Amino acid sequence: MSTLCGTSVIFDLDGTLVDSEPNYFEAGRQTLAGLGITDFTWAEHEQYVGISTQETLVLWRERYGLTTPLETLLAENNRRYLELARASTHAYPEMRKFVELLASEGVPMAVASGSSPAAIEAILAGTGLASLLATVVSADEVAHGKPAPDVFLEAARRLGAAPADCVVVEDAAPGAAAAHAAGMRCIAIPYVAAQADDPAFATAGLLLRGGQAEFTAQSAHDWLASTTPAS
Repeated sequence: MSTLCGTSVIFDLDGTLVDSEPNYFEAGRQTLAGLGITDFTWAEHEQYVGISTQETLVLWRERYGLTTPLETLLAENNRRYLELARASTHAYPEMRKFVELLASEGVPMAVASGSSPAAIEAILAGTGLASLLATVVSADEVAHGKPAPDVFLEAARRLGAAPADCVVVEDAAPGAAAAHAAGMRCIAIPYVAAQADDPAFATAGLLLRGGQAEFTAQSAHDWLASTTPAS
């Protein structure tokens, strides 16, 4: 019998389950270059890690004075990203082990992401995780993206789980803030090391400042087991 009885786990996708940020950066760089903005850097991209693609594009329209309609920008950026994602997206090995370990114990799991439904589907299929992570929520399906709690609360609803029984696995401060707002525990694995001191990460039950290099499936499982009330 699982030591995690009654616990559900909700995974962020980008930067948590898979290393997709390089593809997001390249898609955004290409989209902006097509509009005459050719100096977009990785350091600038890091400012948008953890918020939805749509919200990123809203900020870009303001920052760069873009007149292209948001829907057009979103379609173009998503098209570029999907091409890159289908060509190459890799799951973090220890995250894959963690998902498989939880699946072997029958722990309910979901993905809650700021990416589009098509992007989530493509990545989960391409990495072979789709069969283990059948419950998926995109920020496109709820009123507000992270740091609002909407995606996590919707994931809990679809799993039939109480928010207090859910644990979120996240790499970005907006996601950690969203988990806290949803009343869920959080395992935080900062993708951008310099952001580990963000106050939002201080709300996490487990903060791995070293990011993915510090994460192991067994240690995460052991932490979950130690913090799960006995049934």
